[in-house]
Amino acid sequence: MQYADFCTIEYPDVAQLVPLFDLLPDVVFFCKDRVGRYWVVNETLRLRCGCRSKQELIGRLPEDLFPLELGASYASQDQQVIRSGCALNHRLEVHMYPDLQMGWCVTHKRPLRDRNGSIMGLIGISRDLRSPNRNAPTWRRVASSIDYLNEHFAEINSIQQLATLAQLSLSQYERAIQQIFELTPKQLLIKTRIDASIQLLAGNDSIAAIGLACGYADHSAFSRQFRLITGLTPRQYRQLLGRNA
Repeated sequence: MQYADFCTIEYPDVAQLVPLFDLLPDVVFFCKDRVGRYWVVNETLRLRCGCRSKQELIGRLPEDLFPLELGASYASQDQQVIRSGCALNHRLEVHMYPDLQMGWCVTHKRPLRDRNGSIMGLIGISRDLRSPNRNAPTWRRVASSIDYLNEHFAEINSIQQLATLAQLSLSQYERAIQQIFELTPKQLLIKTRIDASIQLLAGNDSIAAIGLACGYADHSAFSRQFRLITGLTPRQYRQLLGRNA
């Protein structure tokens, strides 16, 4: 039985969702088996992987589609969900596709169970981050704090600093940032730091110096955060850039 047929028979509700997800250009949708092979994908994933048809993705592993280090990282995340049976929710990530196109997204993955409750694989989506909603009623209240964050991200020690600048309580500030960016303030700070580090890694500064410049106390803290977000260590990312220069 082919993967697509298996999904249609065992998971008819999932199969019916695919045409809807095909209409969402900012959402990657997928189902994978226990090994991590794709058995359902939407048009967005097909396009971003540069495939002529969805069938080119079916039955393949992340390692077959993405640069080796990235593929291994994506596969490891899949197996954490499948083996633990626990969902992964609201994970802020940078995805990099085979053509090295990069984009920020929020990823959700859940175990996919059969009728007996056994885990057969996983189902997931990754939604592109949207532009900030500057029409939100709270934008004016937080605008100065966002300017400060963009200029001084390496110096910020707590979100309370930003809330104080906006003259809001911490909980009010968190709600305002979530409304505007669809991120928590902590996620927004991480995103700003990682964006800066990605730009610097294209240059010649040492990785330790880049980590310090972006607000990380030491090399290991920078590497852990960078790998959690991108799937690569800073060194692996720089090497990948060099191989594709």
